[in-house]
Amino acid sequence: MKRTVLAAMCVAAMAAAACGGDQEGGDNAGDTRDTATPRQTGTAQGSPEPSPSATQPGGECAGVIERLSPRQRAAQLLVVGVDPSDPAAAVAVVRDDQVGGIFIGGNDTALFTGGALEQIQEAADLPVSVAVDDEGGRVQRIDDLVGSIPSAREMAATMTPDQVRELAAERGRQLRELGVTVDYAPVVDLTDGPAGGVIGDRSYSADPQVATEYAAAFAHGLSESGVHPVIKHFPGHGRASGDSHQGLVRTPPLDDLRESDLVPYDDLGVYPDDTEVMVGHLDVPGLTEGQPASLSPSAYRLLREDYGYEGTVLTDDLGAMKAISDSYTLDEAVLLALKAGADQPLWSDGGDVGPVLDRLEAAMNDGELPQERVTEALTRVLKAKGACG
Repeated sequence: MKRTVLAAMCVAAMAAAACGGDQEGGDNAGDTRDTATPRQTGTAQGSPEPSPSATQPGGECAGVIERLSPRQRAAQLLVVGVDPSDPAAAVAVVRDDQVGGIFIGGNDTALFTGGALEQIQEAADLPVSVAVDDEGGRVQRIDDLVGSIPSAREMAATMTPDQVRELAAERGRQLRELGVTVDYAPVVDLTDGPAGGVIGDRSYSADPQVATEYAAAFAHGLSESGVHPVIKHFPGHGRASGDSHQGLVRTPPLDDLRESDLVPYDDLGVYPDDTEVMVGHLDVPGLTEGQPASLSPSAYRLLREDYGYEGTVLTDDLGAMKAISDSYTLDEAVLLALKAGADQPLWSDGGDVGPVLDRLEAAMNDGELPQERVTEALTRVLKAKGACG
C-alpha cells in the first residue's frame, strides 16, 4: 500500500492550532469511559527481512536521515504519551528529546487549547506526529470540546457506511483543527460480546465483512480530513482470552484467525493509502509461540508478507499494559519491538525518555539494532509526517 504524504502536515496547521494525541496505552488504559505473497509465518525467532520498498538508504528521506545523529534517529521513531493537563511538560519532552511523536490520552483538553500544540511544534526540529485514540463511545478524547460520537457498534447498528464516512470526516476536521494528525481508530477487531468488554462495543461487528465495510468508511472519513487512521489490533483482539492491560492474552490459533479475525486485513486496498496498523500484545498459537505479537518478528512478517502491508506499523502501549510490563522493562520492550519490525514503539505513561534512548543508541552502535532496520522504519515515519522531499 503506497503512502500518501501529508506534505503540509504542520505548516498549514500551525497557523490555526498546530500539529496535533489515553492511553491507547492500550487504547483506553486508565480511562473509565472508557495483498499477498506466499505465506511464511515462521517462528518468533530472529528479525524480519526489511521490505524491498523501504530498504533504499532513506530514498527521498536520505538527506534528512543523514543529518540526524544515531540518538536523534532513535528519538524520531518513538511515540511518547504526554500528560494532557500539563502542556509545559509536553513541550519539554519534545524540546529536550526531540521525539517523533506524542500521544494525548485521557479527557483533559488543556493541550488542545491556548496554542499548546503550536508550542510543541515550535520546539521540534522535525514535525511531531500528534495522536489520540478517538474511536467514539467510551473511547474518545475531544468530546468535551466538540461533542460525542457513537460507539462503533452503535454506528453499525444505526447508520449506513456513507453516514459513518461523513461523521468521521467531520470528526477528522475537528481533530485536525485542534492539531491532531493521527487517530488510533478504527477498531477492526471482531466481537459481539458484552458492550463493556475490552473490545465490546468498540467493534463494529462480529461479521468480518460488516466490520471491514464500516471501519473502511470511518478510515476514509478521517483521511479525507488530513488525519491518518490506524486500524487495530493486528492480528485480532476480538476473541482473545482476556484484557492485555491485565496480562498476556491468547487468541485462537492462526489458521482460525485467517478465516475470521484477519479478514479485515485481506484487502488493505479498501482503506485509504495513509492508513497505519497497530499490532496488539497477543499470543497467537502457530505464530508467536508465547511472545506478544507486538514483539514477535513472525507477526510483522505475517503483516508485511502475507497481507502485503507496506506502511507504518506501531505497537500497542508498551508501558502501561501488563502483557508487556510484567515481563519486560520499557527500554527492553522498545528495543525488541523495533528489532521485530515495528516502526513506531508507543508508550502512554511518558516518564523519562533518556534511558530508552540510551538503550537504543547503544544497540545501534554495537549492531544489536541494525542500521538497515532503523533506516527502514525511519523512512516510513518521516514520509508519513511529510518531513522529506
